[in-house]
Amino acid sequence: MVESFWGRMETELLDRQKWSTPVELTTAMSDWIEASHNPTRRRSAPGNTSPAELKRRHTNTTTAA
Repeated sequence: MVESFWGRMETELLDRQKWSTPVELTTAMSDWIEASHNPTRRRSAPGNTSPAELKRRHTNTTTAA
């Protein structure tokens, strides 16, 4: 699981540009995790759906009720 995470980060973020300071790199990694990886990564436990999809389903269910 960790290898998959680092591999995805490497191809989607780290291989695309160079950063001039460690602070820039740290900020870019944090932003990538919070804005891209966490909301879109599919989880196997809740039916292989992403957190964004689960939230959308929950919002539609609670709005309709």
